[in-house]
Amino acid sequence: MDDNKQLQYLVEKISKQFFEQPFKHKASFNRRLRTTGGRYLLTTHNLEFNPKMVKTADFVGIIKHELVHYHLHLNHQGYRHQDKDFKKLLIKVGGARYAPDIGKRQHAQHQWLYRCANGHRIIRKRKFPVARYRCGQCQSEIKFIGELSNK
Repeated sequence: MDDNKQLQYLVEKISKQFFEQPFKHKASFNRRLRTTGGRYLLTTHNLEFNPKMVKTADFVGIIKHELVHYHLHLNHQGYRHQDKDFKKLLIKVGGARYAPDIGKRQHAQHQWLYRCANGHRIIRKRKFPVARYRCGQCQSEIKFIGELSNK
């Protein structure tokens, strides 16, 4: 599945088959999604899906999950994960409770090393302006040393 037209057709087909209701809004891929399989947009009623999840076996389950949000919200029933209506319908249609982990979680890539005038080491995940801060142990000036190697 490469484009939004195929996705739209698949979502409409699954909606008819499992929910016996039409899907009247737009389904599309959103490449900015990292770890979520998809999302239902409350204001526009559109569905967005993670294109990285297409190749997983659970993609149809992810579509069903988002369609549960969609149909319950439009029928003014409990559409949130903790609602009984949501849990019951999700089990009935066989939707995925969670998106599978595809190994795309990002970990801290950098660690920055700073040293104060008295030699205290400060390791941070984010850079900061040294002119605005002092060492927390001795109140002396801080100097930026460089990136700490993760090896």
